Amino acid sequence: MTEPTQRIVYLNGEYLPETEAKISIFDRGFLMADGVYEVTSVLGGKLIDFPGHCARLGRSLSELEMATPCTDAELLAIHRELIARNDISDGMIYLQVTRGNPGDRDFAYPPADTKPTLVLFTQSKPGLADNPAAKTGWSVISVPDQRWGRRDIKTTQLLYPSMAKMMAKAAGVDDSWFVEDGAITEGTSNNAYIVRGNKIITRQLGHDILHGITRAAVLRFAAEAQMEVEERPFTIKEAQQADEAFVTSASAFVMPVVQIDGASVGSGKPGQIVARLREIYLDEMRKAAI
Repeated sequence: MTEPTQRIVYLNGEYLPETEAKISIFDRGFLMADGVYEVTSVLGGKLIDFPGHCARLGRSLSELEMATPCTDAELLAIHRELIARNDISDGMIYLQVTRGNPGDRDFAYPPADTKPTLVLFTQSKPGLADNPAAKTGWSVISVPDQRWGRRDIKTTQLLYPSMAKMMAKAAGVDDSWFVEDGAITEGTSNNAYIVRGNKIITRQLGHDILHGITRAAVLRFAAEAQMEVEERPFTIKEAQQADEAFVTSASAFVMPVVQIDGASVGSGKPGQIVARLREIYLDEMRKAAI
C-alpha cells in the first residue's frame, strides 16, 4: 500500500515533514488558546490579499501584546516556499502564532523575551474558486452569540464557532449566523450581509465582529461598482425579507445565502448582485495576487 504524501510544514524556522513537526505540551497556544491565526487563500499558485492578512496579523499580535515572530517579507517568503514545496495550485495556507513555551503552565504571561511559536501549513483545495455552492447558495440558522467580547482579534479560541458549525450540521444547513441583542453579528467564520435594491448592508466594524479582509475588499469593489454600502446592525427578520443575502471569507470568497431559519431570501436562489460581487472579487483578487 502506498504511503500518503506528507505535507511539508513550517515550524519555528524549519521546513519539516508534518509527522516530524513537534510543539511543547507547555506551549500557551495548546494550554490557553493564547494564539492568533490567519488563513490566506491560494489561487493559481499565488496568494490572495496577502498584505491585508499581514496587517490584520500585526493588529492581533499588538492587541494581545504578543511578540512578532518575523517580518512581513519573511512571512511572504515562507508562504511562497510552502506553496512550492507542496505543489499548491489552489488551496489555503494556515498561519498561527502563539505566545510560546514558557516551560510550565501559568495564567500570567511569560517573560517578554519568551520566543513566540510560528506554525504554517498548506491545505490543497483544487477548484477552490469553483465551489458548486456558489450556484445554489447556503442555508443558515441563527444561534445566540456566546463568544468572548473581542471578536476583532483573530484568536485560536474557536470552540463556540465550532459548536455553532455542529448546530448547523445537525439542522441540515450550511452554517450558523450569530445573534446578539436582537441583531446579527456575523457567521461562524465569515461576515454577513444583506442586499436591498442596490444597497449592501453589513454590520459596522467594532469589537463584536472580525474585521474581515475579504469584507474590506468586497465593500471597496461594491462602492467602485456604484453600489451603496450601509454599515449598521440588521435583524434576522430584516435579513429574511431582503432581496439577497451573502457571506464573505478568505476561503468562501463571496457566498450567497438563500435561506435563513427556514425562510427563503428573495427568490430562494442566488441573486444577480451577489453573483456580480463574487465575479468582481475573484477577478480583481486574481489580478492583484502575489
